[in-house]
Amino acid sequence: MKRSFARLSMTLLLSISACALPSEIPHQSAQPVQIYFNPNGGVIDAVLEIDTAKSEILAQAHDFTSAPIGKALIDARKRGVRVEVILDSSQVKPDDLYCPAELFFHAGIIVYIDSIHKTALNKVLIIDRETVVTGTFNVTRSAEDENPENFLVIPSREAAETYLENWQRHRDHSEIYEVRR
Repeated sequence: MKRSFARLSMTLLLSISACALPSEIPHQSAQPVQIYFNPNGGVIDAVLEIDTAKSEILAQAHDFTSAPIGKALIDARKRGVRVEVILDSSQVKPDDLYCPAELFFHAGIIVYIDSIHKTALNKVLIIDRETVVTGTFNVTRSAEDENPENFLVIPSREAAETYLENWQRHRDHSEIYEVRR
């Protein structure tokens, strides 16, 4: 059994080495990466980095029910910040006027629906193409109060550019949301 496992492990390692490696991003910012853990570890406060946005917020989230974060995105839009959000199809509920897609759409936020993937699990905010906020954190109340989650605030233009490329790939295969009523 151990030999089989060893052979399998070696085969996997050789296969992995033939695959594309993850992007290596130099961290050029003087500001440190901030790391948060939940429950009750301040992730909502970290995500409210949204309040510092001057020109653009690009967001992608699977589950979006956090009132403070939703409000911060809407407030940013009211301040003149361009806000675009990619949600997965679970966030479109035709009979619910308060579903995230409807709320954001009516606030003037451009909403895209990624229905290509069964579940679009990316959780990311790209702020002014200078800061990335990402991690396991679903944008929900239970993620703040109950679930063990993590989030990183990465002040790096280089990281933001890499996340932007991925965000754009998902936006390109998503449908723009329009009111269903």
